[in-house]
Amino acid sequence: MGEQKEMKGRNQTRTVKLGRLTIGGGAPVAVQTMTNTPTADVSATLAQIERSAERGAEIVRLAVPDQEAARTIKEIVSRSPVPLVADIHFDYRLALAALAGGVAGLRLNPGNIRDPEKIRKVAEAAGLAGAALRVGVNSGSLDPAMVERYGHGPEAMVGSALREIALVEETGFANVKVSLKASSVEETLQAVRLFAQESDVPQHLGITEAGDVKSGAVRSAVGLGILLHEGYGDTIRVSLTGPPEEEVDCAWEILRSLDLRRRGPNFISCPMCGRCRIDLPKLLRDVKERLKDLKTPLTIAVMGCVVNGPGEARKADLGIAGGKGKGRLFVKGRPVGSYPFEGLVQALEERAKAWEEES
Repeated sequence: MGEQKEMKGRNQTRTVKLGRLTIGGGAPVAVQTMTNTPTADVSATLAQIERSAERGAEIVRLAVPDQEAARTIKEIVSRSPVPLVADIHFDYRLALAALAGGVAGLRLNPGNIRDPEKIRKVAEAAGLAGAALRVGVNSGSLDPAMVERYGHGPEAMVGSALREIALVEETGFANVKVSLKASSVEETLQAVRLFAQESDVPQHLGITEAGDVKSGAVRSAVGLGILLHEGYGDTIRVSLTGPPEEEVDCAWEILRSLDLRRRGPNFISCPMCGRCRIDLPKLLRDVKERLKDLKTPLTIAVMGCVVNGPGEARKADLGIAGGKGKGRLFVKGRPVGSYPFEGLVQALEERAKAWEEES
């Protein structure tokens, strides 16, 4: 789905299978999101899954809060373009029902499913179904025994995860991954690093309750960016109070920024100054809208400054540098034409789509 650079310097973890995906063991960092529709509403949920997959989601998680939602799983799984993970809290029987419906994976919260026998039953069923299991630890929902021992913090998060993983592995089940999430970036960083010292289980990264699209994207980019740069993380989700498609876009932007994976256009543009004589923000919006469906990794420059514009555009695969009333189109650093301003975006779009067709 996206180009992958060689994963040098990554933290070494075991390999886990999630449907057709390989996670950990040096595999590409996979992008995940979560639906926010009522799962029992099959049409709305599938539409959201499909939109997310089109934007680059490789795994989608969906809530299974009750048996009504569990009964819809089989149909949703049969029509989903990507592997699905059922999010389970409190009632282990919902996990068994989701597995019977064919989900590729489960997420269990050790803070609210604590009975060892029930956890083992889920692990045994997951093993028979060939599904993966994620031990998903949130700082606000921890194993009480770990809180009593360590207080609230990274140590309790890691302890909660290790205890549940041990219960799961007692059954012979090893297709397990983990997530350690807090709304605090620093607490998440500490928990992820500490867990990696104790286990080779693959890690799913995220900053939970990060915020709206703006603040949540910034907080997630900081936390996930640091961890990915240090070599941690096998899957990621950018948790936003907003549409899942926005989460997917942000996740890919983080991976592109770190040069870990490439998918679709990478846009660069001027920071704006008093020399700009065009409506550059609108120009950039128009370009991004027209090229939003491209899958080919391309660097596209949208520049409006006579000082930096032409030079930066030349470094991109494709670029436009606008001036008053007209602008230039560049292909691989070579100017290929001058166009009236109103035709500049169309000229760029035609070149980009032709590039994709030839790739």
